[in-house]
Amino acid sequence: MRVLAISDEENERVYSLIGKAPFEKIALIVSCGDLPYSYLEYLVTLSQAPLVYVPGNHDPRYRSQDPLTYAEGCLNLDGQVERVQGLLLAGLGGSIRYRPGVNQYTQEEMFLRVWKLVPRLLLNRIVFHRWLDILVTHAPPFGIHDEAGTAHEGFRAFNWLLRLTRASYHLHGHFHANWSNLRSSMTRYGATQVVNVFPYRMLELHVPFVP
Repeated sequence: MRVLAISDEENERVYSLIGKAPFEKIALIVSCGDLPYSYLEYLVTLSQAPLVYVPGNHDPRYRSQDPLTYAEGCLNLDGQVERVQGLLLAGLGGSIRYRPGVNQYTQEEMFLRVWKLVPRLLLNRIVFHRWLDILVTHAPPFGIHDEAGTAHEGFRAFNWLLRLTRASYHLHGHFHANWSNLRSSMTRYGATQVVNVFPYRMLELHVPFVP
């Protein structure tokens, strides 16, 4: 399955080529946060593929009555477990709390958010014989593509969730890969391929599929 994953920075190449080669035949668009919702709406319109997203720490807090706080025609995956295009997806937006503001959480608060997903993930395990295919977050897991003790520290709860679910992929943004040429943007963590998608990646994902 061809998936376009994006995060943190609008990209002119994506703008100009969405719906055209080599961006054709996209089955799903995944946004990992900190992108204007007008950008997401443009991509979902031109590609005609479903788009799921989680908010970043620079995005507004969602309010159903305010169209400026969500992306029209896209699925906000934050705090949700959904089945899209046959894939089992879960999403958790936001970053580590580093100053007053929205979409920021302590390590303990993110563990609570993760625990709220467990009943639905367990239902996936019963019905589809697997917990999760793709975890979508803004921040990375702790110790992978992150910087401990900074605004770009990853969440320990994500490491726990990946060990539990053995998800095939974990897509995230937040850490701008060009800040450090020494950091790999793809790291294996147990059964999971952890991918920093900044600013965009075209991925051919291979996951179990149940029609």
